[in-house]
Amino acid sequence: MSITNIVAIALLSGTPQLPPVVEPVIALETAGAPTAAPEQGTQATVPPSTDGPEVPSQSLDTQTPVGPVTPVAAEKAIIVVTANQGPPKGDPIAVVNEVSFGAVQSVDKAIIAPIAYGYRDGLPAPIRDGMHNVLNNLDEPVVFLNFLLQLKIGKAAETVGRFAINSTIGVAGLFDFAKKHPINLPRRSNGLADTLGYYGVGPGPYLFLPVFGSTTVRDLLGRVVDLSLLPAAVGKPFTNPIVSGTKGMLSSIDDRVENDVILTRVQESGNPYAAMREYYLMKRQAEIDVLKGKRSDANIDLNELEFLDSLPAPTNAPAKQPPAPKPQ
Repeated sequence: MSITNIVAIALLSGTPQLPPVVEPVIALETAGAPTAAPEQGTQATVPPSTDGPEVPSQSLDTQTPVGPVTPVAAEKAIIVVTANQGPPKGDPIAVVNEVSFGAVQSVDKAIIAPIAYGYRDGLPAPIRDGMHNVLNNLDEPVVFLNFLLQLKIGKAAETVGRFAINSTIGVAGLFDFAKKHPINLPRRSNGLADTLGYYGVGPGPYLFLPVFGSTTVRDLLGRVVDLSLLPAAVGKPFTNPIVSGTKGMLSSIDDRVENDVILTRVQESGNPYAAMREYYLMKRQAEIDVLKGKRSDANIDLNELEFLDSLPAPTNAPAKQPPAPKPQ
């Protein structure tokens, strides 16, 4: 046999095997998403050789091999991690508000709450009730004017009647005779912010301010006008900064006592700032819905709050509003 035949037989008997070529998995970039690296366990495939017997594919690990990676498969293999970006809806300066909220809560815990509890526990209930009635009576002109602006003439007339009765028979509002039988004129809250909401003005961005607490752009504007109305209409002594400041301080303490249960529950929740924001916005919308006749009262069921799971059971809740039992 010649040398040429031997070489030919050797060539036909087998082809030298080349080392396998590992083809990298290329993940297609999607709009706005960075290219993701192959996950652990991802396997590269080796195209079959066209020059000889099929070479077993080599994998990056020992898991079950996969088929050829197509662009679609590569795209589906991308893990896209999404997260909330930017501030919550309706709260564009949430970062600033949260700082303000934290500072106010510290002051409340150190100063305001102890004063409010001392006011509640140190004064007899009749005196506290009398102070509460006086403060409400001083707000009746604002309530009357806004019912007029809302063209609710009947409620405006009732407000005038309440103010006249309580300012005279009730000793400058110390006693609320107007709400008792047989007069039966209930006290209603109202203000410029309610009037704006009644006519469709949205609340605007949520704010948490050191003096006003939870509010919105609309409510802040309305509150400033409401506070200016009594000094502008009556004059002295309400133009005296000491008198107006004292009224504002007593109103803040009175509100702190009246809302102690809900404030305590919100403060002890898992996310106090978000819970306070949600409760305030829901409460304000309920009050405006009452003016529009969409609901009979503005009471808020805490079961409607998104943060209810982290709210503890109330400890001082009134007997007429027991906490709703949770499903077993």
